[in-house]
Amino acid sequence: MQLHNVHEIQSVMERYFDGLYHSNSDVLRAVFHQDLVYVNGTLGTYEVMGLEAYMDRIDARTPPASRGDPRKEVIERITLKGDRIGIVEARMTMMGRNYQDLLTVINLEDGWRVLTKVFSFVERKD
Repeated sequence: MQLHNVHEIQSVMERYFDGLYHSNSDVLRAVFHQDLVYVNGTLGTYEVMGLEAYMDRIDARTPPASRGDPRKEVIERITLKGDRIGIVEARMTMMGRNYQDLLTVINLEDGWRVLTKVFSFVERKD
């Protein structure tokens, strides 16, 4: 069952990366749990918000895809604790930044969803 769960989480992460790159809140709503907690832990930029505030920000953003921004993402690790909860460590480069994500995921009746997104970023120098 663990391998099946890992494949499902990888699929969620593909939609997560695509939703961010295309600034598509419809895609992201299918990835995030309705009780999402978003935490930006970047030095000097600490903030916390819920799903609706975050989706408003996504909707207001110019999609990186529309500017042709370079994109690179990596799932560094998926750690499961049974069949219901886990942590995903991921990196994504877009919008001139290198993002580091720690995502907690939960498996409910409608499948795996991201429950918390804690991240930071550094500006790219190139």
